[in-house]
Amino acid sequence: MKIGITCYPTYGGSGVVATELGIELAGLGHEVHFISYSQPFRLAGRKEGIFYHEVPVSSYPLFEFPPYDLALASRMAEVAEFCELDLLHVHYAIPHSVSALLARQMLAARGRRLPFVTTLHGTDITLVGLDRGYLPITRFGIQESDGVTSISEYLKQRTVEDFDVTRPIEVIPNFVNCDVYHPIDDEDLRAEARLRFAQPDEKLLMHLSNFRPVKRVTDVVKIFARIAHEMSARLVLVGDGPERSAVEWLAHDLGIHTRVQFLGKQDQVNKLLPLADLLLMPSEQESFGLAALEAMACCVPAVATNVGGVPELIDNGVTGLLYEVGDVDEMAAGALELLGDWAKLEVMRRSARQTAKKHFCASDIVKKYVEFYDTVLAKG
Repeated sequence: MKIGITCYPTYGGSGVVATELGIELAGLGHEVHFISYSQPFRLAGRKEGIFYHEVPVSSYPLFEFPPYDLALASRMAEVAEFCELDLLHVHYAIPHSVSALLARQMLAARGRRLPFVTTLHGTDITLVGLDRGYLPITRFGIQESDGVTSISEYLKQRTVEDFDVTRPIEVIPNFVNCDVYHPIDDEDLRAEARLRFAQPDEKLLMHLSNFRPVKRVTDVVKIFARIAHEMSARLVLVGDGPERSAVEWLAHDLGIHTRVQFLGKQDQVNKLLPLADLLLMPSEQESFGLAALEAMACCVPAVATNVGGVPELIDNGVTGLLYEVGDVDEMAAGALELLGDWAKLEVMRRSARQTAKKHFCASDIVKKYVEFYDTVLAKG
């Protein structure tokens, strides 16, 4: 099968999932063509069966904002025709589903069929798509898709209720490659690698995000400050974004900046996550919680918020801990209790890994996407 994939090539969850999906599909023998304005960041080192097609966006004095959606539609149609794609799979509804719709219509006028699948990831539905300026076109793009998937049951229900969508939506959850994301079984090697961030007697907490306000990274610092007051610990923050400056200043104001390390954007988080004892994910909203899943696969439970699709991933008290948004005191208390009881933490670590392998392993989830593609193509 020849599949075109379009996503935002940045550090958001939708781009990560789309890129990892393309890599997994290529590993199964499919031919994958990424179509976007820049190469997705996790496509480091081009792999066999994967191709990248840049979308050039011209800037003219007439355009205050270059029309990326139109340039994308044209490029989608070109790549589909020249590379004989079987279908397009677009991640994040805005504007990708509408661009795919235009590409489909362009090729239909020349007698060629190009179905497209839209995967809904989160803020395209819960935030951006709900803007009155985008809601009608977002609904139209979803309705006109040849197939629609969402990453959680929660997001499916939000889409149906908020957009009055009548077409079927298949829930295919996010996934993790459990052969890439795994714990470091050799304790000596793990201890040596941890020395980059913490001393042997210090606990290591980690946070991974794009530092947008919805991730509430300042809450991460507040939680850690309470933990650091009670025990020797370090915090590693992976990622970057608009809230980083506020987070840096807060760490300084709370007097814990010497125990907080900012790593910025990282390509190989699979090598960092196994070093942590706990992941902190106090988000205001999560349609799934990909960072938590990647951590779980590495035997690292998450202290997270009971929002969106997170309860579909984390079994409270079994594979992680869930709290109300903003309840930093309770989150800190829960983390302290776990970190102070190694036997309890070890049981949770193993349960987290087992859940990732049993329910969210890439080898199983990617097959569901392939089956969905076959269903869409079979419609004729």
